[in-house]
Amino acid sequence: MKVLEKTRDEVISEAFNATKDLRRCSVNIVMGVGKTLLGLIHMNHIYTEESIFLVVAPKLSIFNTWKEEAKKHGYEHLLPHIQFSTYLSLKKQSIHYDCTYFDEFHNITEAHIGWLSSYNNKILGLTGTKPRSKSKIAIMELFFPIVYEYDINEAMANKILNKCFIKIHMLELSTDNSIKIETKTGKTWMTSELNSYNYWTNKIGELEDTDNVSYNDLKIFRILRMNALKNFKSKEIYAKELLKQSVNKTIVFANTTKQADSIYTYTYHSKNPNSKDNLKLFEENKITKLATVLQLVEGINVPNLKEAIILHAYGNGIKLFQRLGRLLRLNPEDSSIIHLLCYKNTADEMWIEDSLKDFDQTKIIKYDASNNN
Repeated sequence: MKVLEKTRDEVISEAFNATKDLRRCSVNIVMGVGKTLLGLIHMNHIYTEESIFLVVAPKLSIFNTWKEEAKKHGYEHLLPHIQFSTYLSLKKQSIHYDCTYFDEFHNITEAHIGWLSSYNNKILGLTGTKPRSKSKIAIMELFFPIVYEYDINEAMANKILNKCFIKIHMLELSTDNSIKIETKTGKTWMTSELNSYNYWTNKIGELEDTDNVSYNDLKIFRILRMNALKNFKSKEIYAKELLKQSVNKTIVFANTTKQADSIYTYTYHSKNPNSKDNLKLFEENKITKLATVLQLVEGINVPNLKEAIILHAYGNGIKLFQRLGRLLRLNPEDSSIIHLLCYKNTADEMWIEDSLKDFDQTKIIKYDASNNN
């Protein structure tokens, strides 16, 4: 892929020029390049003393980023004119703002169509991970179509973001009978990860061979199989060892709060009352390892982060690229690495392939970790 060299300022300028005269549109700019700054520049362009703007984001912590960026870049005068809302609260908002900014607009859903249909003023959507689902794409194209894109591969090639490499650790499912199964009647027995995975896979196969099988039934069993994979202990054990070996500032993305607590002493998640203190210690380099779950995906940037360990890819490029975004804040001459754990010969491989299909394949390596499992 040949990429024309651009600076960060040039990317923001191009995106601004593509959006400034349009009534409703959006941009897909990879995290770390400056989509929040773009939103403020756009806001300042249409600002008057009577203006009232709405910024919609998936969670409250993202609003702090807007406030910090406004102060940093000389747009503090805009802050008294901005109302903030989460996507969950959007339908409670007025429809009379001068312009609405949808931050991380892949969070838009069909539940927001009513508000969007009633709202008649300007919209600018901002994301680094555009939606993939057909319903979300349809909403975006109807209300604020993408007019400018700048992806992760371009940003790394232009040295706007640091180089990021992905190492896929290929693990075998354990054959040890370490999983306790208990029925509703109280009967218990032990089974292995391999047997558990094969059980759910066989159930799915039986359903697929059934005439007139419903999509919902198949979906339920596929979710049950995915949940089983996510809870297997072998990835958790392997992640602990990777974390011990790392000499860099490293974050672990676990599947559950219980997994995060098991993997490392310092955690950031909804069930830990010390989460904010731990995150501050991590940001200030007073600790160099942190285990978390999905809460750290959006809106928080950690300086000097060099490595991440991800236990599950979800078959979802959006979630994976958001995790990548946690590492794309270094000096462009530096590099970072994602350790992505994958079970061999399972649906895990398919999910990872789907998650990484938009990533530069030359920066992906596979490592046979079966001897370490």
